Amino acid sequence: MFNRNRFLRRVAAIASIALLAGCSLLSDGDPDSQGPIVVGTTSAPSTLDPAGAWDGSWELYRNIFQTLLAYPSGATTPQPDAAESCSFTDSTSRTYRCKLRSGMKFADGDPLTAEAVRHSIARIRTINAPGGPAGLLGSLDRIETSGDREIVFHLNQPDATFPFVLATPAMSIVDPDDYPANSLRKDTSVYGSGPYKLQSYEEDSEAVLVRNGNYQGFAKPENDAVTIRYFKDSAGMVQALKDKRIDVTYRGLAADDILALQEHDTEDLQLVDGAGTDISYLVFNPADPWAKQPAVRKAVAQLVDRGAIAHKVYKDTVDPLYSMVPKGLTGHATGFFDDYGNPSVPKARKILTDAGITRPVPLTLWYTTDRYGSETAQMFQELKRQLEASGLFTITLKSRPWKTYVVGYQKGEYPVFGRGWFPDFPDADNFIAPFVGEHNALGTPYPAKQITGRLLPHARAESDRARTVKDVEAAQQIMVDDARLIPLWQGRQFVAASVDISGGEQALDPSTIMMMWTLHRKTSW
Repeated sequence: MFNRNRFLRRVAAIASIALLAGCSLLSDGDPDSQGPIVVGTTSAPSTLDPAGAWDGSWELYRNIFQTLLAYPSGATTPQPDAAESCSFTDSTSRTYRCKLRSGMKFADGDPLTAEAVRHSIARIRTINAPGGPAGLLGSLDRIETSGDREIVFHLNQPDATFPFVLATPAMSIVDPDDYPANSLRKDTSVYGSGPYKLQSYEEDSEAVLVRNGNYQGFAKPENDAVTIRYFKDSAGMVQALKDKRIDVTYRGLAADDILALQEHDTEDLQLVDGAGTDISYLVFNPADPWAKQPAVRKAVAQLVDRGAIAHKVYKDTVDPLYSMVPKGLTGHATGFFDDYGNPSVPKARKILTDAGITRPVPLTLWYTTDRYGSETAQMFQELKRQLEASGLFTITLKSRPWKTYVVGYQKGEYPVFGRGWFPDFPDADNFIAPFVGEHNALGTPYPAKQITGRLLPHARAESDRARTVKDVEAAQQIMVDDARLIPLWQGRQFVAASVDISGGEQALDPSTIMMMWTLHRKTSW
């Protein structure tokens, strides 16, 4: 899914040859000889229980848990991982059968059976945690097991995207002895069956991963241990990289830091720049007396200058986005540009006056201080500037750290709030379905019955995803007409690393989750 690498300088360009080819010629054969690979990120887990998270916690889950299906390096469709094989067994995409690999075990030696798979997925719906991933399982009717290795999923409607759902870290397989069927696990001990086991964990600080000797799956670890360090901001993370306290930075590089890495000559660092599908957008709460009014939402849509945000705030390290479905995915459209064109104060004023609104609209915009990068506050200041410069709005900005921010939007406390979305899987469905319906990932009901009742079911029945374009475009147009969600920008992926680290590009799966096992050191030239 990435464009060709764009490395900063001559030495890094040489290193890219090994990175692109997955070459290990520069390794001395002992990946642990200089200690664990240390990865920095600004995206800390919200919980260690997969049934409770539909967020960046998945980055840790992918490395310590297994799913039936996942993405081997270079794959864009799900392939067996804990499973030996998986396939639909009918012509209507309603019965999906998987067979586990033989002799599967969790990291602590307990057997991983079909019942463990059933338990892991069933508890997601039973617990139905606020902000959890139960919404991904809307098409699941029931699960059957046969013996220790066979699992059959019966769906309540045709759903060709179901294999993609099973490949998300939300469907991580957990041990029934350790994870209650009716409640989330609260401690920091984790026993999955992935390439690593979690040796220790300090919340918001560090996760220490060591190779799992019981692992069976497609991954071929290039290292024996990885330590993930969680940073509050990009500046601290980049300084740690420069000081050689970490080897790789992953999510959360700020625009200024990216530009500095691009512009300053050094033989110590490399930067991988590739396409991404993460998006940023505004959410309007229908319970708020102002945000519930279509004219208010459409006036905001008419005034937002995405180009200014991308250029002034993000220094062109992101791209303006005019649909909830990002560029690069089948069905992407540009509805917000087609309908609203360039920002226009006269057009926005007419939208409001036609609805009988003649005084400045008071709106409170909320954002999180520690989730989507250090530019988030700057972006909301720019949004405030744009809206107030029109004379049509008075804007109040408020913010909270992510953990309390989530609680607030789930309770419906925010009139308008910012969110980001890193895809569960690389299909347009995943940029529409999670945001609509009475129960969705945003905590704000958005019935959109034509989307949930007709367009998405029709598209999901189509195994050839290229044939879903008309349904996907129609769903996007409804979202444009409603303006309940206003897309702002689409990100690109940047991975900065020491030049002695290889495997950076292969580390990102199609959902841009880092598979830590591909990283390795080049210990001699």
